[in-house]
Amino acid sequence: MQTTRVRQAGALLLSLAVVAGACGDDKKKDTKTTTAVTTASAGTTASSGTTASAGTTASAGTTASAGTTASAGTTASAGTSAGSSSAGTTASSGTAAGGSGSAAAIAPIPTGVKCDAGIKIAFLGALSGDNGALGTNMINGAQIAFDEFNKANPDCQVTFDSKHDSQGAADQASPLADAIVGDAKVIGLIGPGFSGETKATMPKFEAAGLPMITPGATNAKLSTNGWKMFHRILANDDKQAPGVVSLITNVIKGKAVGVIDDASEYGKGLADSVRSGLAAMDVANATIDPKAGDYSAAITAMKDKNVDTIFYGGYYAEAAKLVKQIRDAGLKATFVSGDGSLDNGFIKNGGSATEGSYLTATGAPGDVNPAFQAAFKAKFNADPALYSPEAYDCARVFLAGIAAGKVTRADMAAFVASYDQPGITKQIKFDSTGEPSGNAVYYTIVKDGKLAGQGLIPG
Repeated sequence: MQTTRVRQAGALLLSLAVVAGACGDDKKKDTKTTTAVTTASAGTTASSGTTASAGTTASAGTTASAGTTASAGTTASAGTSAGSSSAGTTASSGTAAGGSGSAAAIAPIPTGVKCDAGIKIAFLGALSGDNGALGTNMINGAQIAFDEFNKANPDCQVTFDSKHDSQGAADQASPLADAIVGDAKVIGLIGPGFSGETKATMPKFEAAGLPMITPGATNAKLSTNGWKMFHRILANDDKQAPGVVSLITNVIKGKAVGVIDDASEYGKGLADSVRSGLAAMDVANATIDPKAGDYSAAITAMKDKNVDTIFYGGYYAEAAKLVKQIRDAGLKATFVSGDGSLDNGFIKNGGSATEGSYLTATGAPGDVNPAFQAAFKAKFNADPALYSPEAYDCARVFLAGIAAGKVTRADMAAFVASYDQPGITKQIKFDSTGEPSGNAVYYTIVKDGKLAGQGLIPG
């Protein structure tokens, strides 16, 4: 059990206490009340979740953005009034900040949490191989959340077990899943990262009662298996596909469209949904073997239909090879692909052939929250990439559960299923099948050799 207390924060403002759990036993333990002191220079974004600008007013050691009033322990975004923050919390990188990429303020990080040593949250996904960059994006985003929590809670140090590298392959993921399930200290899983490995391993996690939240597996059929442990943080391919279709028809103005897939759970699933959305057109269709080096048969199928736009369902390593071969064959069709190709590795491997390509994603852009972006860049000397913000939100869900005293798999599973709090990417809430709220689809253009975010795809 936990004891919740309300303390006065400043002469006029009260901070509302939150539950910060006593982990690992049944004793009552008080949560400390700690006021987060946040400072930043005028008009700048500071790491560890603070943004402020000139002409602000704040109470109880807080600095707020222009024209705002903030209560103890909170950072508010421009033009808003922040309510009182929780006693026993500190500001996080997820706190809203001013700027074009800002998101709604999320719950501050609990402080004063006590728990038994050794509690783990694991990760399973590709950290090496052709598409390892996507998994690296995930663990780096999640790591920011664990760093924040562990710094704020010296008496509850949660281990992020991120050593399970599947290379995105289902056959490699299965024995790793056995190891994760067999570790009694693991009470939650971030991942698997890809759809195929998720399909292969979910029966193991389901049987073990281990709750998981994937930041990147988007195959729409994953949520139709009746798995109670399954959750995903971003919209599935059936939500992404209509955005792709709108991009092709309304933005690119494609008249003759070809669709190619890599026969994977993810790639074919997304491509088939796009094909359905383009059913009114005479679409040219082809499938490639991602392990093959020559995609000429698929390219010939596109040339025979004289397509002006090609959509590819698959991952960035093969997308780069495909677009190079398309250009080498003299085909000038606009190249479009989904979130599996949204990585700098696409440009690195594809070179100038990638210029002008359109890439879509239900994952939020790296600048979705300036404070998170600043903390990420301070640690990794790079901006957040695809799935980094989603992985951060996944970690925050599990850490909130630990703070609430949910330190068994069964208790954590119930906590995740009922979770309903704002994250940096969206309001985090799961339906009975594990699907999240929201269906936003973003697009990016390769411009001057760089990924240039364009925002939401217009309807």
